[in-house]
Amino acid sequence: MEPLTILVLVVILGALIFDFCNGWNDSANAIATVVSTRVLTPAQAILLAAALNFAGAFAGQAVAKTIATKILEPSVIQALPPIAGQVLVLSAVLSAAIWVAGVTRLGMPVSGSHSLIGGLIGAGLALTGSGAIKMAGVEKVLLALLLSPLFGLLIGYFLMTGIYWLCKKWTNRMVQKAFGKLQIVSVSWMAFEHGHNDAQKAMGVITMALVAAGWQDGADLHVQWWVILICGAAMAIGTAAGGWRVIRTVGGGLLKLRPVQGFAAETSASIVLMGAASIGLPVSTTHTITSSIMGVGATQRLSAVRWGVGGKILWAWIFTFPATIFVGWGLYRVLEPMFRGMHS
Repeated sequence: MEPLTILVLVVILGALIFDFCNGWNDSANAIATVVSTRVLTPAQAILLAAALNFAGAFAGQAVAKTIATKILEPSVIQALPPIAGQVLVLSAVLSAAIWVAGVTRLGMPVSGSHSLIGGLIGAGLALTGSGAIKMAGVEKVLLALLLSPLFGLLIGYFLMTGIYWLCKKWTNRMVQKAFGKLQIVSVSWMAFEHGHNDAQKAMGVITMALVAAGWQDGADLHVQWWVILICGAAMAIGTAAGGWRVIRTVGGGLLKLRPVQGFAAETSASIVLMGAASIGLPVSTTHTITSSIMGVGATQRLSAVRWGVGGKILWAWIFTFPATIFVGWGLYRVLEPMFRGMHS
């Protein structure tokens, strides 16, 4: 099989399917709260989120460059035979896509960032052992993935507390009316930042594939315009498909939401996502919005949050990393000899 054919497979079967699955699962992150509070209908929310996911994909390249350069060593990837490098990328994104799609079918929100990084590490281990893995970069990204839920929870808690204090003399009708309108703003911001952070992950792996194929210089890791376009479109289509079981889990499984709480949760998550994307850290939109909802709910009373549902989500997160490392490793071991045989 020719290297160009494998590159096309990487782009279509790997990165774009991963981006679609990521949008499919993460549609809940952007719209679950606004649907559960009935501020927007499901159709309105999905169209809004898909459009702003697409727009957010054009907002920057810092996260894409982190994925392309900070997890695996670019010089090692570029020095590989073109087929080996591209099969590595294909194995990583297929591992992430399989995991995200499977967990979405079970109705659980899961981290696309964890899934992709696990797949990259697994495929890298299968190729060169630990030689291709940049541990300093992995540790930095993992620290961000761990801290982003904590920041989401704390910001959600304090923002909701501040809203309660500012609106303590308002009637319930005034609060719901005002924040029903404000939630349209917050969900729009959330959807934009989702595209800003998450669409760049697929951009990063496609750029890795282009470097491995010799179509792009490893020293020039800008994301080409057509890569941004197709990744933004794939995520928007995935969001439009809507992972409805995940939406029900996030929107109502953790906490019975009202518009004011939806506004606080979305705003808190958007602050974390914007900060992370601006410094090139791929964080989990799922982790961030879920923990923000928990932080908002904890301002009422701890029993307001359905911690049992939160525990199930936590287990899905815990298993994500080892599962995708194993699948990424296994896929590379299977696919690399197969593609090499076709080429020869």
